[in-house]
Amino acid sequence: MRTHQNIKIKLILIVILSLTGLSGSISTRQNLPIGFVYLENVIPGITIELRYFSSNNFIRNTIDGYEGPRCIITGKAAAALMNVQIELNENGLGLKIFDAYRPQQAVDHFVRWAKDLSDTLNKNQYYPEVPKSELFERGYISARSGHTRGSTLDLTIIYVAGENTGKELDMGTPWDFFSTKSWPSSELVTAQQKSNRDLLRDVMTKHGFKPLKEEWWHFTLQDEPYPDTYFNFPVR
Repeated sequence: MRTHQNIKIKLILIVILSLTGLSGSISTRQNLPIGFVYLENVIPGITIELRYFSSNNFIRNTIDGYEGPRCIITGKAAAALMNVQIELNENGLGLKIFDAYRPQQAVDHFVRWAKDLSDTLNKNQYYPEVPKSELFERGYISARSGHTRGSTLDLTIIYVAGENTGKELDMGTPWDFFSTKSWPSSELVTAQQKSNRDLLRDVMTKHGFKPLKEEWWHFTLQDEPYPDTYFNFPVR
């Protein structure tokens, strides 16, 4: 309990610093716009697998604007996410983050890729049921993303204790799988997979996030601080 209280105190200080323009961890100054923090400085030990800073994504290459494996998010979203992590930790679980703040140049990269119908290298893994020519029409790729406003995350739940430590809960599809099977309401998954999705949705909504009906991994802070601003500073 004392550890959780200490973490919360540190979090409050970080959020105050971020909102006053002195953005940084307690001991390390950060070169971020006002209101943003590095998530790993706010929630020590959180698992981050920034997939767009790798070739393990639907484009099969590092995405424009991702210059380092850093998870950036608004201080308000980090504060809410801390409560999610604490609740999950009490049950031997935790969060794994795939993406958070996403610069507009990354979204532009997605758009250029989607228009190149000859590039289907990762079709079987990420969009086997969808013709690439229909990715825009079906809403899988768009010119704007909530991630660019800084308070949206892609994430899942992992075990943080026992023999399964580090293993993801089975959600029925991988992250970023372009299919109606990825819808949280899909009936194409098992009862256990649906239960795991419900667990993620319930704990996230309890602490102030709203889900997306097409993606089980996607959540946005309800009271996001920059609802109309699409940022373009790099992730580094």
